[in-house]
Amino acid sequence: MSSAHAGGSVDSATGEVVELLTTMIRNGCVNTGDVASGHEVRTADTLRAYLGDVVDTAVVDAAPGRRSLVARLPGTDPTAPSLGLVCHTDVVPATDADWTRDPFAAELDLGASGATGDGGGGMVWGRGAIDMLDTTATMAVALRRAGLAARRGIRPRGDLVFVAAADEEGHAEHGARYLLEHHRDEVMADRVVTEGGGWPLTSGPTPALSWAVAEKGSAWLRLDVHGRAGHAAMPHGADNALVTAAEVIRRLAEHRVAPRLPAEWEAWVAAMGYDAELTAGLLDPGTVLATAEATGDPALAAHAHACTHLTITPTGARGGVVINAIPDLVEIDVDARILPGQSCTEVETEIVRALDGLTDRVDLVWRHRLETTSSPVASPLRDTVAGIADALVPGTRLVPGMITASTDADYFRRAGAEVYGFSMHSGYATPEQFRRMFHGPDERVDLRSLELSTAMWTELISQC
Repeated sequence: MSSAHAGGSVDSATGEVVELLTTMIRNGCVNTGDVASGHEVRTADTLRAYLGDVVDTAVVDAAPGRRSLVARLPGTDPTAPSLGLVCHTDVVPATDADWTRDPFAAELDLGASGATGDGGGGMVWGRGAIDMLDTTATMAVALRRAGLAARRGIRPRGDLVFVAAADEEGHAEHGARYLLEHHRDEVMADRVVTEGGGWPLTSGPTPALSWAVAEKGSAWLRLDVHGRAGHAAMPHGADNALVTAAEVIRRLAEHRVAPRLPAEWEAWVAAMGYDAELTAGLLDPGTVLATAEATGDPALAAHAHACTHLTITPTGARGGVVINAIPDLVEIDVDARILPGQSCTEVETEIVRALDGLTDRVDLVWRHRLETTSSPVASPLRDTVAGIADALVPGTRLVPGMITASTDADYFRRAGAEVYGFSMHSGYATPEQFRRMFHGPDERVDLRSLELSTAMWTELISQC
């Protein structure tokens, strides 16, 4: 392979995955949230060329450059439930200075090993390596193999649907939402597997992997903080919106929301197999966070907090016109995530509580709000995937849980599908290292994980 940095070799299927993955990373489909960003047409066309005439494909352009690819392989039984493999092709921005390697060079180091000593015979580096171009590539390779098998008369029982959507890292306005609103029949499936699961929850050769059954609701807001314009040379007695905004941000950051324990958190704790004392502490609203912090595991503490709290996070601020003018308006971006059973109204309530005494200076503007969606913890699809995972890596356990970010799973659930998040990952990174790579620097995936995921999708297609 042209991107190899050290000696070694990969098998045929993994070699195809690596070629696809490195090409997609280099395509640089960076989504800033602006309609003119993304350029997912590059990767949609890459996938269409790879699938060729083996699988019938169609492309959908929601806006110039915002292209998604869809493929459907008919099954043998029209009454059997269909299976959807849903992925996305866009990635978040990357700051070169934060990375030890070029985030869009897609370097393949065949001599690399992971931090835990298991590098799977090599590592692919680059933005999107685990979010989620690795899954996009492994799903595409499994789909092509299913297409080749169909030519020999071997088809899955139910229809197989493959969706490589644009704009997941934004609001999906030009991706999954658009597809479900305008091309529902082409993209919809009864059961869907997408991203959000497969995270290593324990270290070691037989890890516990997350099986995402739900995700927190997302509520994005803008807080308009008002003041009075004036000359910066005469600040005494001025009503500086920037100073007020600083206090608003401080109060939001320090505000404490009471914990709640959703059923998905309880199922996750039960499945992790902790000892009785730790389990009891994690299942008590009064002690859940202190218990998680006392373990000394920052990944557990962060996960426990996010899964048991409505979170309100200031993420950006804009204000001021020129350096010598006191601003009369500052805009603050806020990302809030709500738990199952909560509503977006509770976000407003908590913000008002946090800004006690300042609410007459602040206008709340909703930008995006979706409440929690979930799928059954127990299901035939879960049992099938668990059996495949255990066959690939004996002893692997699937732990049901809720992800605290948002994915395209939400839109497919709202459309009526049973949706889960999963993929297969080896022990090349600790849970904390794995978590930090999402939207962070030095994103990478080992070849063993690519091999496992490809095998898992291939077997899942054959069993469904």
